Amino acid sequence: MSKSKFTTVSAAQRLMDSMEIAINNMIEEIKKPVDPEAGGSARKAELQSIKQTAIDCKELLVERQRLEQMVKELKNNGEIENEKDYSGGFAERFSK
Repeated sequence: MSKSKFTTVSAAQRLMDSMEIAINNMIEEIKKPVDPEAGGSARKAELQSIKQTAIDCKELLVERQRLEQMVKELKNNGEIENEKDYSGGFAERFSK
């Protein structure tokens, strides 16, 4: 059995593929209707669970996007660029 060489790019790609499956599964869970028979605290717990799944899904999407950018930089430059700050707008960053 030949063992393939481990690379960050291939591991990141496999992780992104797995994240895609997880994101799709979460979206399907969110789509499921709330049990009409549930009332009171059971309904509230079910709605809270849906909300938490949506938040987790969003966070997973953001992390997947970061990973995708990292892979792109590795393929283009052979290295990961320093972390970029996209939080402020162009004018805010250069107004000082």
